[in-house]
Amino acid sequence: MTSGTTPGLTRFNTSAEGDALAALHEVCSSSAWGSKILAQRPFASAEALFLASDAAMAELTAEDLAEAMAGHPPIGRPKAGDPTSSREQSGMAGASEELKAEMLELNLAYQDKFGHVFLICATGRTGEQMRDALRIRIENSPEQEREIVRTELGKINRIRLTRLVETEEEN
Repeated sequence: MTSGTTPGLTRFNTSAEGDALAALHEVCSSSAWGSKILAQRPFASAEALFLASDAAMAELTAEDLAEAMAGHPPIGRPKAGDPTSSREQSGMAGASEELKAEMLELNLAYQDKFGHVFLICATGRTGEQMRDALRIRIENSPEQEREIVRTELGKINRIRLTRLVETEEEN
């Protein structure tokens, strides 16, 4: 991303507070994260926005992270009618029924252990890669997993923020 502004970044910087907050909520459902980003507008560049996102993500409490995770559907089951979750989970689109069943079983075991959905930056990953990561991460402690989730959310936020600032027109 270049250091200059884009039409999408200009639109975000100049949009009404409620509209900007709604756009941020589409990126990450943590209200604390969105408020921290909103308070720093306007951003001189997309990179400045990304750095603010990373800093806000680092400050989220366990409760804030739980709120952010609540906005993500389980891997292999994107939200119906949600093009973002379908696009991000496209690696599962062609998965075999066996892999889908295994992911469902692993997702449920993970959710039983940690109390939330398995969260991974699924963009560009195959179903097998996500399954393998889930198999490894289910062995983590809750503390280890919380920090991995924080990192994965940060990656997802950057991808979604990139789409926000690179969009030429309002959707």
